[in-house]
Amino acid sequence: MFFLISCGLLYFLPSIIGHRKRSFPGIFLLNIFLGWTGIGWVAALIWACTAEVEVPIVAVAGHGGRYCSRCGAPGPMAANFCWSCGGRI
Repeated sequence: MFFLISCGLLYFLPSIIGHRKRSFPGIFLLNIFLGWTGIGWVAALIWACTAEVEVPIVAVAGHGGRYCSRCGAPGPMAANFCWSCGGRI
């Protein structure tokens, strides 16, 4: 029984390592369908161990107002209704 559990954990090692990545579904599917070939398992392991590309987040300052919760259009701070969709801010 211990042997089966350890083999299962070893087989799904790439999926366990990459479970917090954005590309986890791809890693998991590669591991499931081609992991038994050995080459697919190594490819999934390499994919799980590679670093993700960091996308910079740019914040635009200087608006000084509020945004509509329905459409996201900017509006002045004193506005109660959105000028774009007519919804309540």
